[in-house]
Amino acid sequence: MEQSSMEKYVPLHVCHVNKTSIIINRAHAFLHFIAILFLIHYRLSFFFQHPKNTTIPTLPWLLIFVSELLLSLAWLFTQSYRWRPVTRTVFPERLPADDKLPAIDVFICTADPNKEPSVEVMNTVISAMALAYPPEKLHVYVSDDAGSDVTLRCTKEAWNFARYWVPFCRKYDLVTACPDVYFSSSEVDSGDFEGSEFKAARTKMEYEVLKQRIRRIVQQHSTTGDALHNTRDHPSIIEVINEHPEEEDEVKMPLLVYVSREKRPSHHHNFKAGALNVLLRVSTMISNSPFILMLDCDMYCNDPTSTRQAMCYYCDPQTPSSIAFVQFPQTFRNICEDDIYDGEIRNLMKIFWHGFDGVGGPTISGSNFYIKREALLGSFSKQQASFGTIASAIQIGALEEFLKNRYFWEKRLT
Repeated sequence: MEQSSMEKYVPLHVCHVNKTSIIINRAHAFLHFIAILFLIHYRLSFFFQHPKNTTIPTLPWLLIFVSELLLSLAWLFTQSYRWRPVTRTVFPERLPADDKLPAIDVFICTADPNKEPSVEVMNTVISAMALAYPPEKLHVYVSDDAGSDVTLRCTKEAWNFARYWVPFCRKYDLVTACPDVYFSSSEVDSGDFEGSEFKAARTKMEYEVLKQRIRRIVQQHSTTGDALHNTRDHPSIIEVINEHPEEEDEVKMPLLVYVSREKRPSHHHNFKAGALNVLLRVSTMISNSPFILMLDCDMYCNDPTSTRQAMCYYCDPQTPSSIAFVQFPQTFRNICEDDIYDGEIRNLMKIFWHGFDGVGGPTISGSNFYIKREALLGSFSKQQASFGTIASAIQIGALEEFLKNRYFWEKRLT
């Protein structure tokens, strides 16, 4: 029975060890290390010379020797990145049926609409909703740490646009799920783009109208008394965004939830870490998905299939249960062609991370990673939570505000 089950096993991902790169990297490290030994021998030999034969002051020589030792030690530590680089290949087409895939929560954190352009933030929200994953198993949470009415109103505008954009992406298999990048690019995306039906659907998107509405909201906020809103002193808000609850959408949409925790000057709010703690508690009560995608507000999803790619690691029977997160690299657009300062941090994303993966795995970069909820909360579950528990995470002392807003998501989920 064991042999037959192994024969039926089809891997969801494969790890490739590049032996050529390993040989080149290790040979280079060996030669470089020999050169460093010769340099150390040369520096040490100076101190054993007869004083009459030395014309160079000892102190500068000693300082140079110490600095070279420190630089050599730093170089030695970085060789672990190049010792065993690996690459991985995933097979999303081998995943089980959609009804058997685990659910995913998407956390998007924004701090201040005056410092983070609302148009970019909403593009991130829309691209997250357009991920190629079963919509009933995808839940997007927007954390507004400023508690600003601007972000809430813009999120509602993004929802209205996503009602047309998400079905459009699914129908024509768009690779570029971010509307700002899609409509500003002169290149043709994948899919059927010649038919009149596609052209009519594309014209219906009216992305420029969305941008104008968002900018108008921001402008109204800055020219009225709302601009005096204190981002460090405000109550909590939880609202499931559904501008047309009485209408039945032809295409199912992911759940979109706006969350703003209470902040008071007399209590430490712990910045982004505190906002993520609140999102963990709120999402546990609403969706309690076993996996979480973390996104910064300016990091849109440039590959809608990343959800399925990540699940290739988690759903593979041969993957150890101890795996906590899957980190995706960050890519940047609008970078100068003469990027002499490596603004794209290619050295980190294309060299170091492959080496990290070969010696135990990369570090979390703070964004663009899928993590197990269990790795953060252990066995904490929705059944173990209570409204008192969730309120303690959102508010400092009171429960009334959360209970008042509870109907927003109760009606949507039932």
